[in-house]
Amino acid sequence: MIESSSAFRAVVKIRGVNPFVSVNVSRAGRLKPGWRKPLPVLVRVNGRPEGAWRTNLMPDGDGGFYLYLNGVMRAGTGLTIGSVVRVELAFDASYRNGPQHPMPSWFSKALHENETARKNWAALSPSRKKEVLRYFAQLKSPEARARNVEKALHVLSGQTGRFMARTWTNGT
Repeated sequence: MIESSSAFRAVVKIRGVNPFVSVNVSRAGRLKPGWRKPLPVLVRVNGRPEGAWRTNLMPDGDGGFYLYLNGVMRAGTGLTIGSVVRVELAFDASYRNGPQHPMPSWFSKALHENETARKNWAALSPSRKKEVLRYFAQLKSPEARARNVEKALHVLSGQTGRFMARTWTNGT
């Protein structure tokens, strides 16, 4: 259980392909006043999980935030688009910035062999690197690894393409 700094009911909406709940300015301000970048939080939706999920609220540009509901959260709560959910949020004071997953050797080797991709990787923000490494950490099969390294090197080499549900241009 988390000691909630903000608990509220909200409708699950969709933005592109991403289900989310809006967190307005006043609710976000109770968590961390004046915060303008991704906000690390502990979250429970409809009383689940028993502990809490760790995630970041993403700024909406107007002082509020989006709470994106990933597949694990949706499966754990049974929610769908249009559902009314109870959300409990608390600032995650134990959040550690930077990549939490080590770089897999198969990705490191591929970067070492491609100078442009290596330079663009070095120029990525810590949050983007963390996102990519977290994604790579969950890949199990050699086929999935090979497929995703190919996509990553394509976009990191400066070519326009889609990787990890986002369009990349000029290596970023």
